[in-house]
Amino acid sequence: WILFESAFLPPTLSMSEEGNQKHAIVDKNIRTVPDFPKPGIQFKDITPLIGNHEAFTYVNNHLLEHYKDKGITHVVGIESRGFMFAAPLALGLGAGFVPARKPNKLPAEKVSQSYKLEYGEDQLQMHTDSLPKGAKCVVMDDLIATGGTLLAACQLVEKLGAEVVEACCIIELPPLGGRKRLVDNGIKAPVYTMVSYMVD
Repeated sequence: WILFESAFLPPTLSMSEEGNQKHAIVDKNIRTVPDFPKPGIQFKDITPLIGNHEAFTYVNNHLLEHYKDKGITHVVGIESRGFMFAAPLALGLGAGFVPARKPNKLPAEKVSQSYKLEYGEDQLQMHTDSLPKGAKCVVMDDLIATGGTLLAACQLVEKLGAEVVEACCIIELPPLGGRKRLVDNGIKAPVYTMVSYMVD
């Protein structure tokens, strides 16, 4: 697997620039909001992307093309922005949609996975009957930064006896090391992203 088809990059383009040019309609519909949710954060806002029918359709069609021959049986969406991309992808693939939710949101028996934040911990949960053994899954969120939530969702899938075929996010912030965090914690599945930004 090659990030942004990097083997074909002209020498003057980085992998980040190549991905953003290839998916320019995505790049131009992601808004940067400074100092949100706290000072120093450059928040990547996807609401213009999902609010633009042409851009949102482009994303969905691209992901369908990418996953159509991978034998995906379930798409796991991470609360809450991951739901927006995971649900239409599941419909298009003829797969099931499974939510990975924050604590106390799911009503039936569930399995939990903690992950570390900058200060403290949080959790994701899934219903214990949400995935059959051997299910082939895409784990979907809007963005990978430090990789904590994506890691927790992948670990939940594996706890339930299913396979993470690939983790997928629309946006990547490579300097924050999310990919390495997944690898360092034993997640062997590749990570697929469409655009990336070299934030501090």
